[in-house]
Amino acid sequence: MQTAIQILQKYWKHDSFRSPQEEIINSVLNGHDTFALMPTGGGKSICFQIPALMKEGICLVVSPLVALMKDQVQQLQNIDIKSICLTGGIRSDEIITLLDNCEFGNYKFLYLSPERLQSDWILERIKNLPINLIAIDEAHCVSQWGHDFRPAYLKIANLKTHFPKIPFLALTASATKTILEDVIIQLGLEKPVIFQKSFERKNIAYMVFEVEDKFYKIEQILKKNPQQSIIYVRNRKSCLDITNQLQALGLKATYYHGGLSTKDKDKNMQFWMKEEVQVMVATNAFGMGIDKANVKTVIHIQLPENLESYYQEAGRAGRNGEKAFAIILTSPSDYVQAQSQFIAVLPDKKILTNIYIKLCNYFQIAYGEGINEQFSFNLNHFCQKYGFPILKTFNAIQFLDRQGILSLSQEYTEKITMQFLISSKEVIRYISLNPRDEEIIVTILRTYPGIYDMLTAFNLQLIAKKSNHSESEVQAVLLKLKEKEIIAYYFKNNDATLIFNEVREDERTINRVSKYLESQNQLKKEQFNSVLHYINEKKVCKSKLILNYFGEIATTDCGICSYCISKEKRPNDITLITEKIISLLKTQEMSSREIQKLTKNIEEDVIFAIQQLLENETIVIKPNNKYSLT
Repeated sequence: MQTAIQILQKYWKHDSFRSPQEEIINSVLNGHDTFALMPTGGGKSICFQIPALMKEGICLVVSPLVALMKDQVQQLQNIDIKSICLTGGIRSDEIITLLDNCEFGNYKFLYLSPERLQSDWILERIKNLPINLIAIDEAHCVSQWGHDFRPAYLKIANLKTHFPKIPFLALTASATKTILEDVIIQLGLEKPVIFQKSFERKNIAYMVFEVEDKFYKIEQILKKNPQQSIIYVRNRKSCLDITNQLQALGLKATYYHGGLSTKDKDKNMQFWMKEEVQVMVATNAFGMGIDKANVKTVIHIQLPENLESYYQEAGRAGRNGEKAFAIILTSPSDYVQAQSQFIAVLPDKKILTNIYIKLCNYFQIAYGEGINEQFSFNLNHFCQKYGFPILKTFNAIQFLDRQGILSLSQEYTEKITMQFLISSKEVIRYISLNPRDEEIIVTILRTYPGIYDMLTAFNLQLIAKKSNHSESEVQAVLLKLKEKEIIAYYFKNNDATLIFNEVREDERTINRVSKYLESQNQLKKEQFNSVLHYINEKKVCKSKLILNYFGEIATTDCGICSYCISKEKRPNDITLITEKIISLLKTQEMSSREIQKLTKNIEEDVIFAIQQLLENETIVIKPNNKYSLT
């Protein structure tokens, strides 16, 4: 049998483990239930993949993140390790075939969502598999105190009765002490060996800057640190806007959000991974499975929703161990915006019930019906039809997704269907009169022989490649054929797919999960308040604040965060600068750039003096981002 290090070298090309990977692997190999709390980037997947490869049988991996499951399965398949993923939208007959492969095909990994374990027949099939390890990824979801609690996770504990001698490995990157203890109870782990790596990242300088011109500050940061960077924004429009502004300044940047096609996501990702561009401007859709060691700077230009998410996103900086920066830029209007983004959009029980009933009506699902039905779903159209606010509706549907009532797939697709409306003879006549279109039309006919008989799903990229034309050229021919009524041509941009996992039962369905909604709303409010505390606390080391949040006691300051730098940096003429600022503000309100220009001091000293005056409440910053005396 190969050793753990030999498998690591063979498949992952690494010569050594990161701490505490090897210890976790040994614990699992010794048959112990194990809990691994490892911050983002710690290499959690290795901890179950290697012991599973060392033992006979198949590893069952339970994860709520479809994108991550697909990514891990693809990576395993790329190195010739047989793996299968059971996601939503797969028909029952396909699932049976996949499970047959697991039972008889010498597969090593079966990935599935916790909701799949709620199907009795799937559970019966799993009981017949030669399971050698059960790994629970994102294990904080088991706890009602976790920021992404899913009741379906509670069913995992039932596996203990079927596989009493098989070790459980729970993994998460973000869990407070309360969550950790709750997960152990809910999963029924027996005397688990706990590995808890410190949340401290000594090489990351956590910075919070209150500025009136965020883009000006971004420009300064990126030009001072020209290495690979990520800028996190809250929405897709900001992705494009910030990218365009950076490009106008001569900075190389691209963007990434959930609405991009897979092709564009991969293309933009490769630009950044290969360092053809410096900056990736992204929503939180970017980051899953991203492991780039030399990211120098991660900038958030809006307040994060919670410190768990912020820690994970900030932790994408400095994985090579060199000094890196995690920066939040704030302005006075951020609190109001964040309140409206995170708190005001939380659905209560009444609106959740209303949205669920209207969804069923929208898709014409009768009471007691609808299980496993799948629909294309346009959120904007749905909200417009019923007068629902978009963000609150999206959060309600997301909640229903987490509870396993619905499955919302946000894999954006462009679907083309077409059919020839004239006979083949007439098509040949058209080609003779339009020889420039011949290659494309002939390619279509050869690729889709049934296209005369029925509406046929059409792959634009495939036809472009086969005919040696660009996609735009193919599309131009299709539009011309449609105008001449030679083809029926339909182009549909679906922004989501919605699957109903249960029969429709209206209030009965919602009543069952409403207690979770109330506790989740309360948790989100508390988490948001923790973010505000992190931002507004100006007398404590930022690294200490993060460690304290996760239950670690830090005895010394980090020495490199924005607080520590401001504490140590005491210009000799600070009193003189503050007097100048007070004198200037007696005449009128001013921005920091105007103050700097008139005082003729360097920017860092002016900002330090302004921060001192703000802390002493001598001056205030107005909504117009200008300073005035109190």
